[in-house]
Amino acid sequence: MGNNNRSCDVGLDFRCQDRDGEIRRKRGDTRVDTLRGIYGENFASGYRSDMKLENLLDREGASSLSELLGRRKR
Repeated sequence: MGNNNRSCDVGLDFRCQDRDGEIRRKRGDTRVDTLRGIYGENFASGYRSDMKLENLLDREGASSLSELLGRRKR
């Protein structure tokens, strides 16, 4: 339970899936530095590491992390 090396089945956009296949959504209070650990150091470059996801999405005009990640692939 106290295991920091959590693993999960990767689903769409490299998000974790629960055992029933449901994709977990990132909480709005997830910090950018946490997301950089998942998506790479260049994620949200130009933004502070202590910024919350909900604020990042608002500033970028994105409705979800999936939308923001999709923009990065183009």
